Amino acid sequence: MTTQPTGVSADQPALQDAGQIRLDIFADPVCPWCMIGKAELDRALESRPGHPFQITWQPFRLDPQMPPAGMPYPAYMKMKFKDEAGIIAAMKPVMAASERLGLWINPSLIERMPNTLNAHRLLYWAGLEGAQTPVMSGLMRAFWREGQNIANPDTLVAIGEKAGMDGEMIRRLLASDADRDEILRREIHARERGINSVPTFIVADSHVVSGAQPAALWQNVIDELTGQ
Repeated sequence: MTTQPTGVSADQPALQDAGQIRLDIFADPVCPWCMIGKAELDRALESRPGHPFQITWQPFRLDPQMPPAGMPYPAYMKMKFKDEAGIIAAMKPVMAASERLGLWINPSLIERMPNTLNAHRLLYWAGLEGAQTPVMSGLMRAFWREGQNIANPDTLVAIGEKAGMDGEMIRRLLASDADRDEILRREIHARERGINSVPTFIVADSHVVSGAQPAALWQNVIDELTGQ
């Protein structure tokens, strides 16, 4: 782990049980390496059922300048990677990692690259109900495996309901500007403190783990923290 000055998430309080260690994860559900990084972390957590982490998902959009309506996915990929060869080169390690982890993502189903502000609003509300990780899993699965538009209110309501949230309440909140400024403030706060890519993991508000790290690294971190 590398060390980061404290205060990366100091203004983002979360309930923490005695004996637990906060793990803030800055991620965007449309980032393939965030999905891969989550899968690696999940493997480590499953192998260490007594782990001390209390996870909080923090908002960080991969493309904050994305138009509110998003854009066609093929056009987005060409804009980002220039041509077909660039797209293939970028996606080759993603596909290899996803197959190794059994994620079986299917980019060919994706029609639109969304603006994920509303997805992060849903994650924020899920955090108030202790349902963030199931909601993040649902967002990633909907986008990467099912090709759904996770900016669509109906899609977000369905994901929230599957995680045990009140669908009608989600729909009403999405139709308003509720917590929009809070999400943007948190994202700006993260960028001001040096976070410039996802996934980024902050352990105990002081140690940074950047990128999609293998499960073995997380197992070593857990063992170190628990004295095993």
